[in-house]
Amino acid sequence: MPSPQPPRAVFAMDPVHLPLLFPPPLMTRLSQVADLDPGLVVTDFTDPAAADALAAAEVLITGWGCPALDADVLASAPRLRAVLHAAGSVRSLVGEALWKHGTAVSSAVTGNALPVAEYTLAMILLSGKDAFDHRERFRATHAYPSPAETAATGNVGRRVGVIGASRVGRRLLELLKPFDFTVLLHDPYVSAAEATALGAELLSLEDLLRHSDIVTLHAPDIPETYRMLDGARLGLIRDGGVLINTSRGALIDPDALTDELVSGRLNAVLDVTEPEPLPAGSPLYRLPNVFLTPHIAGSLGNELERLGRIVVEELERLAAGAPLVHQVFHADMVRVA
Repeated sequence: MPSPQPPRAVFAMDPVHLPLLFPPPLMTRLSQVADLDPGLVVTDFTDPAAADALAAAEVLITGWGCPALDADVLASAPRLRAVLHAAGSVRSLVGEALWKHGTAVSSAVTGNALPVAEYTLAMILLSGKDAFDHRERFRATHAYPSPAETAATGNVGRRVGVIGASRVGRRLLELLKPFDFTVLLHDPYVSAAEATALGAELLSLEDLLRHSDIVTLHAPDIPETYRMLDGARLGLIRDGGVLINTSRGALIDPDALTDELVSGRLNAVLDVTEPEPLPAGSPLYRLPNVFLTPHIAGSLGNELERLGRIVVEELERLAAGAPLVHQVFHADMVRVA
């Protein structure tokens, strides 16, 4: 019997990401299982130059910068049967039209979760050592701290509160296991027994905030989590506590957070904010108790190859008639970022 024809695949993303997602060895693997043009990267589905490619496409390989796959796009892609997303969340990419279309969706979100969890672990360890404050003091005084100044410093028994047993949250829980932390968890979809298996004690959100030295956010950005940390809940965190956010800025009331940080009562590590980026006049750029980074926790640089590899492996499965491993289902959208 003749071998089946490889699926026709088309790239749809900002082309700046393509060489990092698919360096030559991965592009070779793609070309072996799919009929694709590496030089064609669609950025606008209404562009006449993309019309022929879209009409023939069975698989879209998407990434950051891909326009939404709305009803008009799907009408122009009658053969489309899979969207393989070489990035994290597909929330802004897919909608009801695609789910009704029956197209399979896969995401490399699992691969993108790894660097976020690693970044968070690093920030937890540095926060426990009070590294950011010591850096500021050392810059100003050029003097080593006294034993009295470091009496409350260290990571032994430090209470870390993880909000959200998402992919990032679960990976972080694994990374925390070798350390001498007391780990607390809040997630409404996790049982006490499952939390124990993950190495954490399950608490209500309010109790987690009250009892944690360091609080780290890993919940999805959905209506139920909007402003979940408002002024009242931020006020439950102990004086001198640390808040880490690598999830989304919308999960925290920005005005209440700014008030807490300007007062100096709390410390924060913020890789995401609302708005993003912050306006130039925001005090958070200048506060010594705020460590602000420009949304770098997720995959960057050579970490993008991991996302591309996940997509290549998914396309290999698809071409072989095997089930997708990283498939996203419509029912998942109420709980994922």
